[in-house]
Amino acid sequence: MFGPQIRRVKLEKQSELRIELQPTSPLRLRLLDGKAEIFGYELPHEVWITFPPLMTFAVFTWYGATIEIDGITGNEYISCETPMVNYLGLHNSLQVQRHRVTSSTRDSASSQEGPRVIIVGDIDSGKSTLAKMLLNWAVKDGWKPTFVDLNVGQSSITIPGTIAAAPIKMLVDPVEGFPLDKALVHYFGHTNPSENLRLYRSLVEELARELKEEFSANAESRASGMVIDTMGFILLLHAIRTFNASLVIVLGQEEKLVNDLKKNLKFKKNLQVLNLEKSEGVFYRSSDFRKTLRNSSIQNYFYGVTKDLTVYTKTVKFSDVQVYRIGDFRVSGSTSAHQRGNDPLKITPVTIDEHLVNKVLAISYAIKPDQIISSIVAGFVCIKNVVGEERITYVSPSAAELPSNILILGTLTWHVA
Repeated sequence: MFGPQIRRVKLEKQSELRIELQPTSPLRLRLLDGKAEIFGYELPHEVWITFPPLMTFAVFTWYGATIEIDGITGNEYISCETPMVNYLGLHNSLQVQRHRVTSSTRDSASSQEGPRVIIVGDIDSGKSTLAKMLLNWAVKDGWKPTFVDLNVGQSSITIPGTIAAAPIKMLVDPVEGFPLDKALVHYFGHTNPSENLRLYRSLVEELARELKEEFSANAESRASGMVIDTMGFILLLHAIRTFNASLVIVLGQEEKLVNDLKKNLKFKKNLQVLNLEKSEGVFYRSSDFRKTLRNSSIQNYFYGVTKDLTVYTKTVKFSDVQVYRIGDFRVSGSTSAHQRGNDPLKITPVTIDEHLVNKVLAISYAIKPDQIISSIVAGFVCIKNVVGEERITYVSPSAAELPSNILILGTLTWHVA
């Protein structure tokens, strides 16, 4: 797999090597000398790291470094023009806010909060990349910020179609990504909020409520603050209000948006709107490529990013599970008519039959159906087969039995191998 393509790349100070991998070829990379980082994660010396196909990333160095690469890339080049100095300046200003909270008196500190940063920008503006940098730099300085992911199109914490948050207590690995063990995950079930705007807003509000409860009991989390990745400009004002944002970062030349935000949010005290340049190294991703990434994300959930997980095929009786979808809509070919459905928050039972094959279902922690929207999910399964009128065969990354018998259906599909 590796060998003949090994080469060394020398990076000058404050430069980065931008890499886009091919759809089928992984890549190995290691740091030989100097210091370098990926998404704020400092690379260890002389340790090979394997990056799976489809990944895009940049290896940045502040003071110069030499790296060794083994494999073929789809696209790669070195650039000395990066916004990293500005991004680090942003991090330093967030540090000042965090220290201000912890240095307050006990009574006033309990009512103060660390920075709540919302990152917004157009498609392929580098929102997720900046979020990872800010999180990793904060962790490196001893904080434990919370990452909030509202981007159901290209979810970072777990599979697409989810609204989630995770406390970041260790550096976010550039390959493995965000930790799942303490994540709060709600299943929206679609990759576009317009499929059910009211449900999307409701789940965002539910997640904000859960985090408020968590922060009220955890001074460290409260002081460390949040970094929030968004769906671009969709429902931005709603997210700013719901999470009580203190800073909105607008990536790219979006002067009109900045002015509109300042106008619409002038009533909100202590809110800053900051326009930062986006990295010119962001790779454009077509809609077809995004679909490929979503499919790859679901596959990674079941098999692991490095394909080190075992996928278990399990069988369950119809009578042992209940399948629901959220929203009762009239059948229509147009989105606008679709949105005029009866009740976007109605919990609707789903008939178990062959139409569930290849559908991704969330396992809800709800005890009763009317608790589905307010409950997080335990994980996901994919239906492999429906046998007659008696049994469902599904695949799961866990050998354990289903932790709940309530399953949620959306529009996500994945073709089980």
